[in-house]
Amino acid sequence: MLFHPFEIALSGFSGTGKTTLAAAVVNRLSERFAVGYYKHGCHRFDIDREGKDSHTLQKAGAGTVMISDPEKKAVITGTGNRQLSERTVFLDCDMLLVEGLKELQLPKLLMVDRERKILEQLAAGAIPQVVALVSTGAETEFPCSPCDIPVFHRDDIDTITAFIESFFAGNVSETPLSGLILAGGRSRRMGTDKALLSYHGENQILHTAALLKEHCREVFLSCRSDQEDIYASFGLPVITDRYLETGPAGGLLSAQQRHPQTAWLAVACDMPFLDAALLGELLENRMPLRFATAFRIPGSGKFEPLSACYEPKSRAALLAGHAEGNHSLQALLENRRIGEITLSGSRAISNINDPESMQKVVREFRSFSGENHP
Repeated sequence: MLFHPFEIALSGFSGTGKTTLAAAVVNRLSERFAVGYYKHGCHRFDIDREGKDSHTLQKAGAGTVMISDPEKKAVITGTGNRQLSERTVFLDCDMLLVEGLKELQLPKLLMVDRERKILEQLAAGAIPQVVALVSTGAETEFPCSPCDIPVFHRDDIDTITAFIESFFAGNVSETPLSGLILAGGRSRRMGTDKALLSYHGENQILHTAALLKEHCREVFLSCRSDQEDIYASFGLPVITDRYLETGPAGGLLSAQQRHPQTAWLAVACDMPFLDAALLGELLENRMPLRFATAFRIPGSGKFEPLSACYEPKSRAALLAGHAEGNHSLQALLENRRIGEITLSGSRAISNINDPESMQKVVREFRSFSGENHP
């Protein structure tokens, strides 16, 4: 992808109505999504006028100029290799609509001019990744176009919008979902490894893995390198922390580094009341075009970061926080656009961190005499 994990372009010759169509589609999509728009033009443009302070400073030699008021900001910079900064700008959008760039490797709806000249370039292989054609005239099919792509009329905004949503939904379905058991803590308050405690007849690693396997393609175990030999004996693939002393964020970043295009259902190892139904609720309400989906804890108003689903694009946000020394998953959930689920009660995601609490939970589970815990 060039700019965004969920992007699609409207491409074609000048005068085919790309901007008009883009505005109409954005208007529909923005009712439910945060939509970004990238316009690429062949001609030079100026966003500031001669005599303004920013123009004066740019002419004086400032390589990058930012204009800011209480409502918006604009950055004026050169045309060097700035793909990282461009991607960062659009990360908070759920999706991105690009206008132009027909020659690049990004999925696109191709606007067919009345003379059909653009189809000659398509047939010659000069325009890659065309997923649909948009007719600007009365035609609804073109003999010289690929037979396996749909054709829409430019004025059929609802159908085009629905196609774009369906296209992104297809991208989501191709994204692997893996489980990640976060077991790299030092368990100082408990005095013994919390991941190896047994509340259900098996330790928390195996119990949590069984819950995650109901929903995930594969389940991994996140831990410190000094725990690897012990944990490897449980038959799960182990991912050791590569981001040291950064807490659970380091475990997630390490997993994302290993599999950057995977979504992660990350769960702490010390939640004995967690069940498959709650994880199912989380995934049923998953919003994969956002950074993550998480429960908001009643009372505190905070999110639960250790029973949440993190999408691939969250890696860029986590790396940005890591560069600033901020390793808080809670901060990511609070400050980025995520899917939010209201939790009716917080007990299911309670962390058990000390011996007294552990003994109380063990006695409670035993009192059920073989019944499933609530």
